[in-house]
Amino acid sequence: MSLAEKLDKIKSPKLSNQRETAVVLSAVEDTLKDQHHDRTPTAYFVALLALLGQAVPSSNAIVNKDLATSVVYLIDIIIPYVPAPLLRSKFPQILTSLAPALAHQDVEAPLLRSSIGCLECLLLAQDTAAWTISQTDIGPRKALAGLLSLSIDHRPKVRKRAQEALSRILKNPPPSPSLDHPAADLCAETALQSLSNIAVTAGKNKKKRGHGQEDHHHPGLLHALQLVKTIALASGGWPSKKIDSLCEVLLNIAKSTNEYLTMATFEVFEIIFIGMAEAGSSSKLPRLMEVISELRPSENDSQLLPPWIAVISRGYDVSAQLEPEETFHKLPELFDMISAFLTSASHNIRISASECLISFTANCVPDSVILEPSVYDEKVLEKLGRIASNLLGVKYQSAWMEVFNVVSALFESLRWKSVPVLNDVVKTVGELRGNESFNGKKEADTVLGKAVEAMGPEAVLGILPLNLLKPLTGHPGRAWLLPILRDHVRNTNLQHFRTEFVPLSEAIFQRVIDNGDSEKTMTVKIFETLVQQIWSLLPGFCSLPLDLISSFDQGFAELIANLLYTQTELRPDVCKALQHLVESNKAILAIESPEDVILLQRTTKADAQRNLDHLALFSGNLLAVLFNVYSQTLPHFRGYILQCINSYLSITPEKELMETFTRVATMLEAALKDSASQAQADKQRQQSSDKMPPTSHTLMDLVITLSIYLPRSSFPTIFSLAALVFPLNTDPQLQKKAYKLLPRLAASPVGLQALQDRNTELQQLLLTTASSASSPCRRDRLAAIAVVVENLPPSHLHFIPSVLSEVVISTKEVNERARTQAFDLLVLMARKLQTGGTIAQSQIPHMPPEAPDAKASLEEFCTMVSAGLGGVTPHMVSASITSLTRILFEFRQELEESMMGELVRTMDEFLEDRNREVVRSVLGFVKVAVISLPDEVIKPRLESLLPKLMGWSKEHKARFRSKVKNILERMIRRFGSELVEKWCPEEDRKLVANIRKTRERRKKQKKKGSAEADDGESEQEAGKRKGRFESEFENAVYGSEDDTSDSEIVTGGGGGGGDGGQSRSTANPRPGGKNAPHTFIVEDDDDEPLDLLDRKALGNISSTKPVRARNLQGRKQVGKNAKVDVDGKLVINGDSDDDDDDSGGVDLDVAAQEGKKKKKKKKKSGDDAAEGGGVGAYVDAIRGRDAVQRGRGGRLKFSNRREKDAGGGDDEMEVDDGGGGGERGTTTSRADGTRAVGGGGGKEGSARLKSGRGGSGSGRGGTGRTGRLGGGVKKMKMQRRGLGVEKVRGGRVAKRGGGGRR
Repeated sequence: MSLAEKLDKIKSPKLSNQRETAVVLSAVEDTLKDQHHDRTPTAYFVALLALLGQAVPSSNAIVNKDLATSVVYLIDIIIPYVPAPLLRSKFPQILTSLAPALAHQDVEAPLLRSSIGCLECLLLAQDTAAWTISQTDIGPRKALAGLLSLSIDHRPKVRKRAQEALSRILKNPPPSPSLDHPAADLCAETALQSLSNIAVTAGKNKKKRGHGQEDHHHPGLLHALQLVKTIALASGGWPSKKIDSLCEVLLNIAKSTNEYLTMATFEVFEIIFIGMAEAGSSSKLPRLMEVISELRPSENDSQLLPPWIAVISRGYDVSAQLEPEETFHKLPELFDMISAFLTSASHNIRISASECLISFTANCVPDSVILEPSVYDEKVLEKLGRIASNLLGVKYQSAWMEVFNVVSALFESLRWKSVPVLNDVVKTVGELRGNESFNGKKEADTVLGKAVEAMGPEAVLGILPLNLLKPLTGHPGRAWLLPILRDHVRNTNLQHFRTEFVPLSEAIFQRVIDNGDSEKTMTVKIFETLVQQIWSLLPGFCSLPLDLISSFDQGFAELIANLLYTQTELRPDVCKALQHLVESNKAILAIESPEDVILLQRTTKADAQRNLDHLALFSGNLLAVLFNVYSQTLPHFRGYILQCINSYLSITPEKELMETFTRVATMLEAALKDSASQAQADKQRQQSSDKMPPTSHTLMDLVITLSIYLPRSSFPTIFSLAALVFPLNTDPQLQKKAYKLLPRLAASPVGLQALQDRNTELQQLLLTTASSASSPCRRDRLAAIAVVVENLPPSHLHFIPSVLSEVVISTKEVNERARTQAFDLLVLMARKLQTGGTIAQSQIPHMPPEAPDAKASLEEFCTMVSAGLGGVTPHMVSASITSLTRILFEFRQELEESMMGELVRTMDEFLEDRNREVVRSVLGFVKVAVISLPDEVIKPRLESLLPKLMGWSKEHKARFRSKVKNILERMIRRFGSELVEKWCPEEDRKLVANIRKTRERRKKQKKKGSAEADDGESEQEAGKRKGRFESEFENAVYGSEDDTSDSEIVTGGGGGGGDGGQSRSTANPRPGGKNAPHTFIVEDDDDEPLDLLDRKALGNISSTKPVRARNLQGRKQVGKNAKVDVDGKLVINGDSDDDDDDSGGVDLDVAAQEGKKKKKKKKKSGDDAAEGGGVGAYVDAIRGRDAVQRGRGGRLKFSNRREKDAGGGDDEMEVDDGGGGGERGTTTSRADGTRAVGGGGGKEGSARLKSGRGGSGSGRGGTGRTGRLGGGVKKMKMQRRGLGVEKVRGGRVAKRGGGGRR
């Protein structure tokens, strides 16, 4: 942006705080105009400096802050365009003018930021001579010192602006022989001094606070570290003379418990190392690493040692990039230095040391050492091998798990150079792994696996032989090595498998054969397993073998063929091995950079091509074997064989391919003739899962597999086969396979070109076979039509309306994949017509020859689909509506409003249809329209749409009511409840009011319960969320029937006729499921939420909906004098005169506030259990008093004891109370003669006695009666009893020992 554009932008301010700047700029321009000066940057600059002198006089007092802010802001904009010589010559005067704005203690941040910008441009304009002026004189160094002080200002924006200015200054030094800025030393020294002072101050403050308080907040240290980081990044490192003191300060700061300080310290080191990675700064690195090494902390300092090790690791990583050979030669010394920490008792130190050694191994071993090692490199490798072997000694036994990781990294880095350097390591780890008492078998397996990858199986087995046939004393068998070899063998010699494992397999298999037909012993089964494990190694040996040409000869090929024919259980491994031979070499050819091939593998691209050429010599015979094996295998076991066939077809010469295809095609034609005379019933019996499929099916699979690799000359035969099979509706499976030919051909460039050339023939073939297409092949037929449509020439667009009816009716297919394919094809057709062209309607079947041509467009396609609305059957009408819904949703942004309005008007009329299938589709259309169409289209139709829509709200079948309700929710969310209520019929407005209130209640709950956004988001955003559906369209049509409504709030029954606990539905039912599962959380009336981590939470989860309390009068019947104890339990005294009884009772209203909020366990009668579901019974069964328990030895113990009171052996018996008007209570008879009667509340089984929710009257809370009947009714008391409670004086129930279940 030019200066003129910036000033023009200022002249038209949009904010009030910018008007002052516009006024100042206008005044300056008027002054220049009056003095007849041009509006040059210099003229602006001089005028603004004069104006700044008026706002900020030499007394350092800012007279007018607003004027000063505007003037300095304008100077900041103009000064980059001022000539540099002027800024150099007038530097003292300019700096003197800006000094008050920079140094005044009350200056505000906007003025300060603009001043920093001016100072930045001034310093960038200075030359080398100016930077030599002393800091005590007015010069650039003095100005830079002020900028450094602002770089640690407490105001974030000021600090950021100052650090950005400092970074630009240091990155742009004045022209001189030196690469560093003249002020780099000054910046480093000042920043280091500030960091040291702040660190000392923070340390003193920490001591004053005490060691028990952590230093969580050190903003000054963070700001100083950020300044050091800025200077190091801008200067390309840190001055060599200052490295010692900087490292010492940084390492001391790294000891802080504040993780942010530690991270900031590491970032400083990281940036210093990054700067040194440049070639110009590489000379500083050795000195830095020497200083860091000298600052080595104590071996037991678990706080400082891990950061120090991390810095060492990162430093030598950079060193390896700059000086790879020298760094590699230091590796033995570094390993000795760091491995000493592996003996530490601190786990963190051991982990840090092992990670450092792994970093050394991964980063400090150059490629030249692996590819072309020198004599000295070999000696270094030997030293590393000895160190690694020593790490497995008893001295480091506590760190063996960490050592295993280091050794694994060594194998990965040294690769094949691990032989013989790490032979002792393999031997030691193998011996440890063979020890039954060793606990690190998994880690040892990982090490040995890395060894197999690096050294090769031959070297590893030379150190750790398997000893399977004749294990000797002291030489145990190592069958556990076979799975390790299977997972890690690759890029090795195939000949080793032939000479070592094939004879071993034959010898073991001979023992299996010697067993004959007698019963298999455990030894024989083990031998069979060993044979399978041995042959499972073959895929690894065939993964890029080094000696493929010499090892894969005719004899080995015959052995493979024999195994494929005779050993069915080995076929998967053998086929996988054959496939790996081809695929691994093709992967090498696909790699772009040949350096990676030389580095990672020992096979070049030329070697890979020679290997493929060698395999091509055997491909013909191998394919013949694979074809035969494929035809003898059941369909559900054929997948791996077909993949192997694909691999070898890709390398087979064209001549052999054509010969193979000719044989297969001839056999297929003959099989088709034979199958024509076979009865369909026989075919179905033959196609059962335990019998082989017809020969024609197998041959068609082979033709499909071959098709993608065939030349153009074979395509006429392929198309003739397709034309022969497409009409065969007597064999749906064969027809289904035939339709897969077209998508398969489209996957290759040659096949795609053939499809384009024969597009007209394919169109005619698909049209003539439409009537004979069976239902199982529908999806594949639609995929074939999609291939034809995609490659349709512009002059053949009439094919789309010709097959449109078939595609539309397929949207109602039972098969989900067929429906999805139909929807995708609809969209493809629409996009094809959207590109334009002409539709020759005279060439459409059943159209008159004189039919005029139509212009292809999206609207024309909608018109074509709309023709199905006049269908004879409701099924066709429903399919057309569903298709229009999909098109409307996909092209809602591209369709004309007139077309969308016409569609909505048409669907409005279809809402009056009495066929449920049609209306179901219309409801889906209306829902999509409400979600996606603009207001201008939907709002005018609400007047007629809503009354017809509400007519289906009373229909319960096919979930019509829930669909209408969901549409209403969408309308209310988008248009507001007032508009919806306005056009809704009077008798249905209650439903709208209910939805509105539910939404308002939901919003209040969301605001109260969480900070999440409410559901007032736009429908466009809601439409983008897929949720659990695979596409936006499915989410729009089928989703959100329950996702927009929150959990239903109901109240459960409460004891004594009071309110019960609340219940929340925690799982929304799946749409369309009649018996969809629900889960409810039963809560108390208090505000305390249910703790789902509590073990007792299961008792509050129900699979059935709790019942709402019907009678709320019980609460009103509770007298004001009713008392509860401190735990919220009712205390009812029989004597009316005993109001002053010192029984610990409190007023009910007070108890409702002071009583503890605890959950009460419901007691259910037999009828209750029937209604309450199985959750409560399950809890009682596993945690009740009669629950089964395990005694000594794990034996089950059943308790038949009755529940006893804490005071003695009181037996109790539950009987039904006769009162309560049919609702049941519970009467507990005790040995002391009293009976406690618990009444039912609400419905049966939902009674719950809660704090302040008691009731009176028979069956509604019940009464307590004494067992002493002589002399009349005496003092009446009722108490509630549960597990872990005991009876105390006064009739109360006191909790004992921490509370059982109540």
